Amino acid sequence: MSTPKKTEEFYNKLRVQLQETATWPSEYLYKFIVPSEATKIKKIEDLFDNLGAVISTKESGKGKYTSISINLQMKDPDAVITKYKEVADQVEGVISL
Repeated sequence: MSTPKKTEEFYNKLRVQLQETATWPSEYLYKFIVPSEATKIKKIEDLFDNLGAVISTKESGKGKYTSISINLQMKDPDAVITKYKEVADQVEGVISL
């Protein structure tokens, strides 16, 4: 899947920020928001399975969306970005924060 130019610019900027603000390897906190559908939540959890991730979920007040927080040791900024792209490619309707 080709990544739109604007999205690539975002990832390039994120890569620079991560390089400047952390010593790698480092703990990284991913935050995602998805529609509250069990299959979408499970898909995100599965993408981080067997990596030593600490995953927590919280449903919105009306139950329409679920926030997923994932704390994980990552080796470098490129590994962080690769996971963001995996989630975006495989989970429709996900919002990455």
